[in-house]
Amino acid sequence: MDGKTILVTGGAKRVGAAICRRLHAAGANLVIHYHQSAPAARALQVELNTARPNSVMLIQADLLDCTSFPSIISTTVNHYGRLDALVNNASSFFATPIGSINEDNWLDLIGTNLKAPLFLAQAAAPELRRQRGCIINISDIHAQRPMKNYVVYSIAKAGLDGLTKSLARELGPEVRVNAIAPGPILWPEDAAQIDEVSRQRVISHTILKQAGNPDDIALAVYYLIANAPFMTGQVINVDGGRSVKL
Repeated sequence: MDGKTILVTGGAKRVGAAICRRLHAAGANLVIHYHQSAPAARALQVELNTARPNSVMLIQADLLDCTSFPSIISTTVNHYGRLDALVNNASSFFATPIGSINEDNWLDLIGTNLKAPLFLAQAAAPELRRQRGCIINISDIHAQRPMKNYVVYSIAKAGLDGLTKSLARELGPEVRVNAIAPGPILWPEDAAQIDEVSRQRVISHTILKQAGNPDDIALAVYYLIANAPFMTGQVINVDGGRSVKL
């Protein structure tokens, strides 16, 4: 990946940070987008730039505001001279049980998980075509197996899977578009109410009987960018076998 430039949305923390570290270690220059995680983003930038100077740039943006997307892409290209891959990782996640759903919930969850990936891909498409690059969308196994009480989130991720396949048709043959659907990798940041018994119940539904870790997703992202030239329009489950276990 030496000399390649990769834009990662929501790259400051958790799975996003693991993706950034993996791609950076492989030689890529990174543009790390963040919204409200400025301290984490700056710390990650310092860490990676210390390892390889001038290899990481930060961009702050609210992905619910699509008007900023052309500027994000142009800033990336102006700084590094190219854009080779877009990783749509940023995501809102919260419960929306029937009876409590309002329009703000819809706009937030659909906006971050589906609308932003579409309009970022559209803004990035000309440069990705020039570089014969790729797009990686971070989906969720709950796109196909909806999670109870998470109606809008599950809808949004199902839409992201559809968007992945549609963009693969629209942007091929120059641009490959794939998605990764994580299973039990990290518990939500506000998951203090999920006790150990509940966590073990989730893990018991995997074939491998264990939770994954963020680098499992990062490795899959690396594979799709660096080692999968004949793959497009695919959704890869990284879930310990959860998606095939009844």
